[in-house]
Amino acid sequence: MNELSKNAVSWITVDDEGAGQRVDNFLLRTLKGVPKSHVYRIVRNGEVRLNKGRVRPDTRLAAGDVLRIPPTRTGRPAMSARRSPVVSAFKPGILLEDEWLIAVDKPAGLAVHGGSGIVLGLIEQLRASRPDARFLELVHRLDRETSGVLLVAKKRAALTSLHSQLRDGKVDKRYLVLVRGPWPDGKRVVDVPLHKFVTTAGERRVRIQPGGRESVTIFRRERAWEAHDPPLALLEAELKTGRTHQIRVHLAHLGYALAGDDKYGDFAWNRGLAREGLRRMFLHAKQTAFVHPSSGDTVRIVSPMPGELQKFLVALNEKPRR
Repeated sequence: MNELSKNAVSWITVDDEGAGQRVDNFLLRTLKGVPKSHVYRIVRNGEVRLNKGRVRPDTRLAAGDVLRIPPTRTGRPAMSARRSPVVSAFKPGILLEDEWLIAVDKPAGLAVHGGSGIVLGLIEQLRASRPDARFLELVHRLDRETSGVLLVAKKRAALTSLHSQLRDGKVDKRYLVLVRGPWPDGKRVVDVPLHKFVTTAGERRVRIQPGGRESVTIFRRERAWEAHDPPLALLEAELKTGRTHQIRVHLAHLGYALAGDDKYGDFAWNRGLAREGLRRMFLHAKQTAFVHPSSGDTVRIVSPMPGELQKFLVALNEKPRR
């Protein structure tokens, strides 16, 4: 692989480790210290070329592909990863780890990757805390305020296998959510298409829209507090597809506010919940099951409900009924 130059065009030949990666992710890993916005700009302007042709950010690379990269000045962080107090203190809960993958118990409030004003996300901190790791890539994502099971691949083959399972709907992902309102059904299937868009303020949002991407969620009632004011229900949400904000938008579509949801929920109710001790979104990725990319065995990863959510439910049970 050629060395990058800040004064001349660089030509990079993609190796086996880079095969299968999206162009944007490959560049972000290669051009360390370069702002994300700049990386996307040089791709959009046609300054990055793949095998001498223009390329899209989401194009998948193959071994032997040649990327043209314009003169780029890579930056260096003011403090090295080894000296950074954020990185040195980073000790994620590990639910499972082997030679192929890591199942991280992600806490609420931690973004899975840097960007949009976030210097270090979970994956950047994980890489910095393991400088000898040759390959660490997110298999999927969780919203910043969502806690629970997050998969990280340690090999390209693991990432490819798990992505294939996700595309084919073979990964069983289940979440716990707390919603406002009576939930009379034991089970409810929501099958409505979703469309992702960006607001004028540059914020990513999702809405129900005919012609959008197929999106299916199965909700099952775990527990209900019908005598509570307002009535509440704890639900399990099983994702049959994995769209951005899928659970949150499907609940809003049904007329149920998700506790603590600052995008599609009830903001006044959220403020009241914060006074009662719930200062985060009640959305927890409790379980993920998949076929192991090496052994072929079914693996089921479970993340216990975080303490702050358990504490809120305990207080809820102790409240006098109306």
